[in-house]
Amino acid sequence: MLISNAYAQTAGPAAAGGGLMQLPFIILFFVVVYFLMIRPQMKRQKEQKEMIDAIAKGDEVVTAGGIVGKVSKVTDAYVTLEVAEGTEVIIQKASVTMLLPKGSIKAL
Repeated sequence: MLISNAYAQTAGPAAAGGGLMQLPFIILFFVVVYFLMIRPQMKRQKEQKEMIDAIAKGDEVVTAGGIVGKVSKVTDAYVTLEVAEGTEVIIQKASVTMLLPKGSIKAL
């Protein structure tokens, strides 16, 4: 009555090359994702690994659980922290999140 019939049209020459037109956009999308998400994450992981490898006796650190202490012993996988005078805690190296400047614990 008020709505006319819609008939399918044959595909023109523009529809045949439509897939090739989308390829640059897909490549551009992956390049943007790489530079905005993947590359910065890899950089942070590299910095974290370098920091963990550089931990030495006498460094002041913060753990993932928020414990602040002074490193008293370092092994391959574990670090012994002195959290109070005469109180030591053994933690995994991977749980160290931040190195503090020297003298930070006394300032607390």
